[in-house]
Amino acid sequence: MKYLKKYQKHQIKNIIELLKREKIGVLPTDTIYGLVGSAFSKKAVERIYEIKKRKKDKPLIILIPSPGDLKKFGIRPSKELIKFLKKIWPGPVSIIFPVKNKKFLYLQRKTNSLAFRMPNSEFLKGILLKTGPLAAPSANPEGKTPASTIGEAKTYFNKKVDFYLDAGKIIGKPSLLLELKRF
Repeated sequence: MKYLKKYQKHQIKNIIELLKREKIGVLPTDTIYGLVGSAFSKKAVERIYEIKKRKKDKPLIILIPSPGDLKKFGIRPSKELIKFLKKIWPGPVSIIFPVKNKKFLYLQRKTNSLAFRMPNSEFLKGILLKTGPLAAPSANPEGKTPASTIGEAKTYFNKKVDFYLDAGKIIGKPSLLLELKRF
């Protein structure tokens, strides 16, 4: 991200390693700050729920670097759907897909679906290519305003997370959610 300070760039390698080791933290996304952890780590996902005080039946949005990553979750989109996704992704639109794979019950939260978004950020895409998909709800406790600065995120989470990456003030809004019933 162009607004990251030069001294922070050395932190990115460390953050990637932390995410691979099932740690969680606060990162800038292309929309707002997110509380992130590996989508393939039940431990990281449960920590996110606990720290956010998120309702246990409310699924998280998963950030992916490309539409091809949907296959990792058992989703096989048609050619027509891939064309549609390429028109709206990357961008601030999250798509809810039906998912029947029991392997991801810890992410589905009894909804039989998962929400995915491909962010419009080369910085974040670079991280995702190295870490794999990330569970990434907004950086705030349930019912509070999403953090627009790292200072606000630290007020919310203090030392409950493993890292923070400061990209200055982010004035954005959460992504739009669209649900697909068939694909």
